[in-house]
Amino acid sequence: MTAWLNPLNDLAGGLFLLTAFAMVATRQVRGCLRFFVLQSFCLIASALLIGAMTGVKELFIVAGINLITKPIVIPWLLRRSVPREIYAHREIALALSVPTALLIALAIAVFSYFAGRMLIGGAEVTTLLSNVPIGIAGLLIGAYTIAVRREALPQLLGLLAMENGAFFLGVAFTPQLPLPLIAEIAAAFDTLIIVVPVGILTRSIHERAGTTEVGSLTKLKEERLP
Repeated sequence: MTAWLNPLNDLAGGLFLLTAFAMVATRQVRGCLRFFVLQSFCLIASALLIGAMTGVKELFIVAGINLITKPIVIPWLLRRSVPREIYAHREIALALSVPTALLIALAIAVFSYFAGRMLIGGAEVTTLLSNVPIGIAGLLIGAYTIAVRREALPQLLGLLAMENGAFFLGVAFTPQLPLPLIAEIAAAFDTLIIVVPVGILTRSIHERAGTTEVGSLTKLKEERLP
């Protein structure tokens, strides 16, 4: 059974990495959200496949938790808390041009590959061979996405993409770790706790300043009371 499950896990990892590149390249807020949802589905698929290969039943529950929170609850919370005008914007302000940003993201992926191989060492576990370097790449590219974006919501999605990368890396080590289910439940609630206040703050900033560009916030000043 593992003979055909492992290639499927490699396919999920490849698609996961492609969505990370897509989040760097897209210039639409709605596109960033859609690619985050697709990335979450790839993460869920990997958790299910590794659970089937290793026999760790907790991974199926973890996949169910992620299926509820990331593709369903998080987009719903963002649409409820963030003004619709933000999703209607066609262009997202970028610190770098798209080709330059993609080249740097590619360099990060290559570095992650070699870093992952060094971390694995001589391990013969097949799931580690793809999940570790791709998880590291997802984590670092998510952090890089935060750096090249100037809008608050895409930066939040970059932060959530970092969490996806950390989870994609972590599921490979789940059979060797104690209590993976409790840890994932805690991480899921932490993610929701981050999304709700950031969405509300984004709405408030947009209503007061007319923009969500982080750089523009330095121009804001407190109003003096009469």
